[in-house]
Amino acid sequence: MNDSNKPETLVSTSSSEIKELAKEQMLYPQEQLATIKESDKSLQIGIPKEVSPQENRLLLTPSSVGVITNMGHRVMVETEAGVDAKFSDNEYSESGAKIVYSTKEAFDAEIVLKVAPPTLEEIEYLPVGSTLISALHMGNQTPEFIHALNKRKITGVAFEFIEDKVGGMPVVRAMSEIAGSTVMTVAAHYLSSSTNGSGIILGGITGVPPTKVVILGAGTVGEYAARTAIGLGAQVKIFDNQLYKLRRIKHTLGQQIYTSTMDVVTLSNALEEADVVIGAIRAEKGTNRMVVTEEMVANMKAESVIVDVSIDQGGCIETSEITSLKKPVFRKYNVIHYCVPNIASRVPRTATTVFSNIFTPILSQVCDAGGVDEMIYHYRWFMKGIYTYRGSLTNAAIGKKFNLRSRDLHLLMAARI
Repeated sequence: MNDSNKPETLVSTSSSEIKELAKEQMLYPQEQLATIKESDKSLQIGIPKEVSPQENRLLLTPSSVGVITNMGHRVMVETEAGVDAKFSDNEYSESGAKIVYSTKEAFDAEIVLKVAPPTLEEIEYLPVGSTLISALHMGNQTPEFIHALNKRKITGVAFEFIEDKVGGMPVVRAMSEIAGSTVMTVAAHYLSSSTNGSGIILGGITGVPPTKVVILGAGTVGEYAARTAIGLGAQVKIFDNQLYKLRRIKHTLGQQIYTSTMDVVTLSNALEEADVVIGAIRAEKGTNRMVVTEEMVANMKAESVIVDVSIDQGGCIETSEITSLKKPVFRKYNVIHYCVPNIASRVPRTATTVFSNIFTPILSQVCDAGGVDEMIYHYRWFMKGIYTYRGSLTNAAIGKKFNLRSRDLHLLMAARI
């Protein structure tokens, strides 16, 4: 009898233990759900109207705004912000955006999306501790701009610094494609006699020597400019000090075009014969390189055309000076200079669509992560774009340029734990 009772005792004990464990387990899902709910918060995003007379682009199209608002987030668009890109207030409103009628309201958000860097006055509209996503245009920036952002503890994100998951720069690449495709039409316009140019066609036709085009820089702008010029029949010479870039561009274009490193004598000779010069050299570590001296420009053909695409980073031609879409050119040594810093703004609807293709997934990821801080903490490629964070400059190149103290963002993020 005693032996027969032992199994009953064991069963009884096991049942009570299982019940206790079940009671404990009931608590765990509730705690985890609360954490998920907290990170999945609603965000408020503002899109103010650009005040720069030469900036016509936005970062989001109406359809992209619809994607963001359908996720449960609020988007405020300043009235007529999209008019130059041919997007109406009604299109944004129907996509779920709230149309606001003052700049201050558009800036009153957790995340503010701009194309051009804000003015010092606009920075005062930013809520303390908010996030600004815009271009930085480092070549034309001032220490006062950095001080103004840090005073309001703004997290500044320069979209030209943002990398993708494979180390590329999606915004730079996309805008460079547009600039490279557009730049030759700009050059053709100013070669025309209708703009007091030399009166020659860009390209080549039967019985007439082809136009001579010199491209400085074998990056994306250079590639797309060369593709367009070659298609028109022009004679193209490409200069760059990086041999791997010269090899890549020859392979990409599929032609045995003239390429050279920037030997002073060779470059000077090419410039003297050129009808069009495209400056497309990117700044390295925040410092632009002047590869064409004033003396070289003085020896160029009369009424030849210079288009300095790298002017937004300081330019690569010594005689370059920033111009605007309203007054895009000036002459020096009777050479026509086109130095508008945002050539892509000539085609703002296309450029806005391209921006949207890049930023809609990024903003969706920010929303899913629970905010910009979490995005910075978890994604190194996004962290690359941060240059100010909660009152500190975090970009060493900017600090070196303006002689300002910078702090390591990795350490700042580690300190938040």
